[in-house]
Amino acid sequence: MASLDRVKVLVLGDSGVGKSSLVHLICQNQVLGNPSWTVGCSVDVRVQDYKEGTPEEKTFYIELWDVGGSLGSASSVKSTRAVFYNSVNGIILVHDLTNKKSSQNLYRWSMEALNKDSSPTGVIVSNGDYDREQFVESTVPLLLIGTKFDQIPENKRSDVLTRTAFLSEDFNAEEINLDCTNPRYFAAGTSNAVKLSRFFDKVIEKRYFTRDSSQIPGFTDRKRFNFKSLHYD
Repeated sequence: MASLDRVKVLVLGDSGVGKSSLVHLICQNQVLGNPSWTVGCSVDVRVQDYKEGTPEEKTFYIELWDVGGSLGSASSVKSTRAVFYNSVNGIILVHDLTNKKSSQNLYRWSMEALNKDSSPTGVIVSNGDYDREQFVESTVPLLLIGTKFDQIPENKRSDVLTRTAFLSEDFNAEEINLDCTNPRYFAAGTSNAVKLSRFFDKVIEKRYFTRDSSQIPGFTDRKRFNFKSLHYD
């Protein structure tokens, strides 16, 4: 069998948000029966048909790098994590829809991955803003995924989805909200499956078919993230 070209996609987010379960669902189309804490990094592979159904269709490997740890880790742990951030082609940012702090921390995770030579402890500036100028230029596509959607009471889902919309806007990324214990959220033909495939196609496009990559996906138009825009207390 001929070897396939591949791209590297980081899966980032706080411990306990369900990254391992998400990766298993994406790559194996199955629910992960006994998820455990990820130590260091775990890698799984998905086969992606780029531009499926068109004359340009081509098969690629998508490597999903599930990075463990927490933002409160010692600097030595962060330095070790930086090894996983080399040669990244895309990033999936994962947060727990029932945990607002995990959503806030996505700004720090993106900072750590996209600007790995800078200290993540120095990125918060006055009034709760994030200084976007501290991010290095990057052409890395982003996808935002919220987990544990099933655990949100019906009467609170509208508020939660409003908050995730602000996140999606800040990162200039499409969003997917799901329950990792239910494969139907990525069933063929669903909007989530379409968004996921579109994201992977974008990652492949930028890695193999784009020459002019002067724009910085995910960090356009505005110069600063503002936590207050998320309506967090």
